[in-house]
Amino acid sequence: MINFSINRTAFLNSLKIVKLAISSKVVIPALSKVKISVDNEGLTLTGSNGQISIEHFLPVADENAGMVVNGSGAILLEAAFFDSIVSNLPEVTFDFKEIEQNQVLITSGKSEITLKGLDSENYPRIQEISTENPLKINVGLLKSIFSETSFAASTQESRPILTGVHLLLLENQKLKAVATDSHRLSQRVVTLEKLSENFDVVIPNKSVNGFKSVFSDDTDEIEVFLSDSQVLFRNDTTSFYTRLVEGNYPETNRLIPNDSDYTLDLTFDTASLRHTMDRARLLSSATQNGTVKLTIENDKIIASVNSPEVGSVHEEIDAIKYEGEDLVISFNPQFMIDALKVIQEPEVRIRFISGVRPFTLVPNSESVDFIQLITPVRTN
Repeated sequence: MINFSINRTAFLNSLKIVKLAISSKVVIPALSKVKISVDNEGLTLTGSNGQISIEHFLPVADENAGMVVNGSGAILLEAAFFDSIVSNLPEVTFDFKEIEQNQVLITSGKSEITLKGLDSENYPRIQEISTENPLKINVGLLKSIFSETSFAASTQESRPILTGVHLLLLENQKLKAVATDSHRLSQRVVTLEKLSENFDVVIPNKSVNGFKSVFSDDTDEIEVFLSDSQVLFRNDTTSFYTRLVEGNYPETNRLIPNDSDYTLDLTFDTASLRHTMDRARLLSSATQNGTVKLTIENDKIIASVNSPEVGSVHEEIDAIKYEGEDLVISFNPQFMIDALKVIQEPEVRIRFISGVRPFTLVPNSESVDFIQLITPVRTN
């Protein structure tokens, strides 16, 4: 039966990671619990909500854990309650001992707490996935790719396929991520140093956000494994499983204009344009259509919002580069703000076709393959 002692902080850090996958609102009661497995090698905590599963291994060899294992086994404990108990223990370390009939005794200083658990056999098994031929990628790079695209994914469950990030590996080396909610699109492409097998999957946006929380060391390298229904992200201590969104992602390449389509080419200071849009959004949120109008004529660029109830904004914007025909276009300023937030370059290039066709934003840098698209709003 389980019997070990451990540093409380080290244990809580592991528990914090797996709790990201645990929800109180689950169909299977066992999934509201954390699975604790102990052997001579160390301690493994497992959490799952059916969609995402996280396993975190804390080795005996980890000096910060100060772990001593005297007995092995596995048990399930109510995650939220158990977390609160351990968080409030009085000493730096605590003893965890299984006593009888899935009950455990937790001892810390003069405090003794008995908790009722559940047989670990009640826990759903995580579907195995082949761990051959992994894609190896830097955590910070993958987080950046996800951050640059996931915000554009849909939040509407009516089209589930659009609620994820479309992730592809092309030519065994080009990693492409795309997200769209049909009103805007964000696409990022990077060339990886190491070759791998091509793939085409859609990762739920909730799982993308979970990935960014679970893997905190941006300098770390992780392995990515794929099957028809799920993906596994893994490093030395953590395995993050997520189910994929089923279905075929729409063909988005056709949405991106050709260079010859554009009639107006502008370049702005990224931060300055974002501040202008922030000011415009304050008033646009009080208007019926929630839009900002951009009027580009006679070498002037004017952003304007008119709200009969609140007031108006009329602001001239300085362009670093101005080339092309006059244009009037209206759009959701929040879409522009979201797009500018993830552009790391100091300058942004925005190109237009007409007042009713989607326009594109790219960092003003030839070294970055990153394009965003925003659909205008038709106004009277």
